[in-house]
Amino acid sequence: MVKVKIYTTPTCPYCSAAKRFFRSLGIPFKEVDVSRNPREAELLYRKTGQMGVPVIEVGNQIVIGFDRPKLERLLGIS
Repeated sequence: MVKVKIYTTPTCPYCSAAKRFFRSLGIPFKEVDVSRNPREAELLYRKTGQMGVPVIEVGNQIVIGFDRPKLERLLGIS
């Protein structure tokens, strides 16, 4: 199964929706709370140019925001 990593903050409603989406499909993911981890926040910015969340890595693909159709396509469930 492809690895999924999601960069989040506790107050982000789209982050919560993305996590519910993965859980509903039984897809394990690693969550990184960038509000508590400035080093990861900096790495995220360097990698994507984004300071907003969620940013989701599916394998080696990056999805900005909770783009459900793109996530479904990358996960092979569409």
